[in-house]
Amino acid sequence: MGNIFSGSEVIELGIEIEKNGRDFYDALAAKSKSEGSRATFLKLAREEEKHLALFRGMLDKAGSSEAAESYSDEYNGYMRALASESIFTSKDKGREIANSVKTQTEAIELGIGFEKDSILFYEGMKKAVPRYDHKVIDELIKEEQSHLRILRELKISK
Repeated sequence: MGNIFSGSEVIELGIEIEKNGRDFYDALAAKSKSEGSRATFLKLAREEEKHLALFRGMLDKAGSSEAAESYSDEYNGYMRALASESIFTSKDKGREIANSVKTQTEAIELGIGFEKDSILFYEGMKKAVPRYDHKVIDELIKEEQSHLRILRELKISK
């Protein structure tokens, strides 16, 4: 299997995940009937926008740094599986999915699933980026975990 994920490819997938997350939450906010839910979704969308900026900074550095070391075919297969199973790695899927949501409960459940997928992907991403970017990835993981808590609280309050 000669195909491997480069660090920049993994970061680009992270950028796509965050774009879709932002679009997903923006679209949910626009169609939300509850002011509390609307405010929560807007907050999550703005946080995803901040994550985009962090990934773009990492991508700029990745272009000028040494290539990440190669990993086994098994690891690369794992990362490809994570990426292919995450709907948010497909271009423009966030808004499309949000537009198909019928209920607030469905929106929250989807958000929880996407946040969990992001955490798994970012945990795996740490092996494909330089060590100096691990702190940024760890911070993103913590933020995604806080998004899970926010969505869980929103779910409980419904």
